[in-house]
Amino acid sequence: MFRFAMLAPFQVRSFRFQFPADLATSWAIEMENLVLGWYILVETGSVLALTLYWALLYLGTLLAPMFGMLGDRIGQRTVLCAMRAAYASLGIAVATLAFAGVLRPYHVFIIAALSGLIRPSDQGMRSALVAATMPGDRLMATMGVSRTTSDLARIVGALSGAGLFAVFGLAPVYLAIAGFYATGFLFTLGVSRPPARPVSAGAARPSPGRDLREGLVHVWDTPCLLAGMWLAFLVNLTAFPLTSGLLPYVAKEIYGIGQTGLGTLVACFSFGSLMGSITVSIAGRALRPGRMMILFALGWYAALLVFVNLESPISGRMVLVIAGITQALSLVPMNVMLLHSAGERFRGRVMGVRMLAIYGVPIGLLTAGVLIERLGFAATTSLYCLVGAVLTLVIALRWRSALWPLDAPANNR
Repeated sequence: MFRFAMLAPFQVRSFRFQFPADLATSWAIEMENLVLGWYILVETGSVLALTLYWALLYLGTLLAPMFGMLGDRIGQRTVLCAMRAAYASLGIAVATLAFAGVLRPYHVFIIAALSGLIRPSDQGMRSALVAATMPGDRLMATMGVSRTTSDLARIVGALSGAGLFAVFGLAPVYLAIAGFYATGFLFTLGVSRPPARPVSAGAARPSPGRDLREGLVHVWDTPCLLAGMWLAFLVNLTAFPLTSGLLPYVAKEIYGIGQTGLGTLVACFSFGSLMGSITVSIAGRALRPGRMMILFALGWYAALLVFVNLESPISGRMVLVIAGITQALSLVPMNVMLLHSAGERFRGRVMGVRMLAIYGVPIGLLTAGVLIERLGFAATTSLYCLVGAVLTLVIALRWRSALWPLDAPANNR
């Protein structure tokens, strides 16, 4: 039964193309994040420069609703193809500069800014495309399987990226990154085009401004959507910076374990996330999304609070596995709840607004960069965890009637 639950999404032809497309793209992203993050930290020696690099990767978060609206109008597959072609082009540009021996930190910042205009919308487009091509009764299981592409990529990409970078240097590794981006683009071309949404004869002419307003109003008027968006912003502001942009700092300054050690930290968190995603894909329709996203968000903050106060890399790796499990068990059900509650008409726009929440990451990173230099790492990150946990409880109490009852829309299965 477990194996069937995991394999059922692959009975749909479109998903058989989307899974390897998302996997190759995620693998390239994770290798790129690790390699360039380490490059910036070593070349500049500044935690502020490191957090600036990561913040630039989220530069286009404010454009996410527009990408979502565009996906609703011309198709998520078309939008994803264009985005992944752009990733491949930028990857080739970095590889060329590296092979020529002229790559400098300011080049990396420029590439990060260009990539950051579009990359924040990738995950939302993936989810919307899955929902558009997959039967509704398989959505929870499929989202769990789909999420494993990011988890597997973080494990393999982090370990391989760190190892290859240490052995061969930046240029050959970046050539591989560009190759993975190109592979992701080619597989995305094989994904089925979702059927066009019918438009009634008397409907008004589509308008970007009106489409965007309708999506925002729909979120605002739907309590479970609004609660999910606030929680998504909160975890991006206070939790994700600790396991993304700040991990190179932990590896170098706290544990003193180098880029290969950094790869193991990323891999441990991702292994836990993979375990959580597999659990969701197996349990499927037995899960209650609204309740899960709150309970496991609190578990995530608890695990992070322990992690940031450890000084042993062995203990840190163990706790990162637990943090990864709780993270997946919170965020995958959250995305399923958003997709179910959005409905077919608003699916792309709601996921675009969901990607807006990622803007919390650059704010959290840049703020952490300043606070760490003044208060220290442990004090700053502990404050992040405590504030995040308290505000999660506030969200749970404020929208209790929409999130907690078993018959609430947020807990539809």
